[in-house]
Amino acid sequence: MFGENASQSDGYHAPIIGYHRAPLTQKFGAPRQPNLVALTSIIEMLAPYDDPAAFIGMEAFSHIWISWHFHHNYINKNNSRDKTDTRFRPQVRPPRLGGNQKIGIFASRSMYRPSALGLSVVKLERIEIVEGRVLLVISGADMIDATPIIDVKPYVAYSDAIVQAESGFAPSAPILSEVTMTESAHEQFMGLVNIEQNKQCTDNATGAELDTVAAHIHQIQQQLLVSDMDAIKALIAQDPRPAYRRDDTKTAFVMRYKSVDVMFRLIESKHLQITDVVEVSVQR
Repeated sequence: MFGENASQSDGYHAPIIGYHRAPLTQKFGAPRQPNLVALTSIIEMLAPYDDPAAFIGMEAFSHIWISWHFHHNYINKNNSRDKTDTRFRPQVRPPRLGGNQKIGIFASRSMYRPSALGLSVVKLERIEIVEGRVLLVISGADMIDATPIIDVKPYVAYSDAIVQAESGFAPSAPILSEVTMTESAHEQFMGLVNIEQNKQCTDNATGAELDTVAAHIHQIQQQLLVSDMDAIKALIAQDPRPAYRRDDTKTAFVMRYKSVDVMFRLIESKHLQITDVVEVSVQR
């Protein structure tokens, strides 16, 4: 009844309650669905929603629902926003169907939705209270860095998990590609890890304050760790390349991860190889 009486010009603006802090700053490389890669990230709650009292009881849940905004939908190649073309497109070409077959937008999980809202269930690793503020440490998110968070609520297995559900054109997880790494790329990566470790030792020696919100977020967003290599390989194993270029063995693709650009290319069917790992200066 409310919908019948409401004017079509009426709009509802949900507040942004926090931001997602993650190693991936660009859409390319981000998992296409949640829980495909156990990538650790943080939801930084904003005032007044960062009150620890608002999260009492959440620690009893293993997973949570996240409502969020596809904030990079209109980012162009010049890294500026372009909302000149916001026409409703009723059909999309899902990568799972090879990028050629069209289906209805509401029969897909495409990011280009009328509301530009995303919905993901992720694992709640822990709740941290730092400087009196709430940080939700999660894993398995399909969101990139700086994603606006609209809502957070517990995942309840008895009602949210439908064992007999049918999943249409995506009945199972995608088949992973094999990912290898050249010796030179491995040396490049380990060299950058050692640089980060030296920086960390210097900070500790000079008494730099590490137990801050900024320090926690820096580790997730920028500090390169040895364990990041497993995460990088897991992301590339999902094969983030466009569906229509799956047989392209000539082009090198670049995935931005934390403070590095990771270059990889197709060697043969379902075999991707990392060829270079180069440090970059990330502008935020």
